[in-house]
Amino acid sequence: MNQLDSEQGTVQVAIVQMACTASKPENVARALARIAEAAERGAHLVCLQELFHGQYPCQREDHARFAEAEPIPGPTSQALARAARQHEIVVIGSLFERRAPGLYHNTALVWDADGSLAGVYRKMHIPDDPLYYEKFYFTPGDLGFRSFATRSARVGVCVCWDQWFPEAARLTALTGATLLFYPTAIGWLPDEKAAWGSSQYAAWETMLRSHAIANGVFVGAPNRVGCEGELEFWGGSLVIDPYGNVLERAAHDREQTLIVPCDLNLVETARTHWPFLRDRRIEAYAGLTERYLDSPPATDRNRP
Repeated sequence: MNQLDSEQGTVQVAIVQMACTASKPENVARALARIAEAAERGAHLVCLQELFHGQYPCQREDHARFAEAEPIPGPTSQALARAARQHEIVVIGSLFERRAPGLYHNTALVWDADGSLAGVYRKMHIPDDPLYYEKFYFTPGDLGFRSFATRSARVGVCVCWDQWFPEAARLTALTGATLLFYPTAIGWLPDEKAAWGSSQYAAWETMLRSHAIANGVFVGAPNRVGCEGELEFWGGSLVIDPYGNVLERAAHDREQTLIVPCDLNLVETARTHWPFLRDRRIEAYAGLTERYLDSPPATDRNRP
């Protein structure tokens, strides 16, 4: 077992960036090998990319792709649980969940280092964009924003499109998370990369860094890499500290496993020096529960 340095509170975080093939057994086997490798390299916790077990299914609306989903527990989730137990490492995996006939979710599971299921998160924000037709496949999550106690740390998980919403990061942090992970599948559309590719990746990174800063947490985002259909997944997986510093970033064009030490003492330091949680005006945020404020709140109506 990789012993956690309790005095320093340092967690060795592994982020797996993979290219996926059309073979589910091959993808799962390669992910299991990456978990074993991460444990051998001293990792306490490993996070896989979004829907790591297959090629991204949502580039078009195809009823045949529902056959790729599994119940939980199911073969893939049980394989990850066995890996967590065998290597004594916390494992985060994102799966295409078949909850009931006609009811499917994009679900992230957290297994503790003894192989027990520490928590379940179902993706809350579901996109519907060109080549990302997720609303056809996935029902929005109904478990809320959560974090889970593990042997390594209290872990929060959101999934991909969730990362564009500051409310998701805030609410997850407020449940006690010190590490916040975003399993991701994001890339460039073929006719956009040349003109906007750099700025699109920069916007993604900026959002993740802002979540780390605003909430005083470490953020890890494993993304897939390589071309699938019309999408070129941009890799660039990263780990960020509570000050927004990128501790390590993967390449855009190859598979990689990052192993990054995260000193959890830095969470306390950041939150006491930048006390954003202390200074929140929670009594003034009722408008956040509205879709849009068609008229200004009463307290603002007399302002110039």
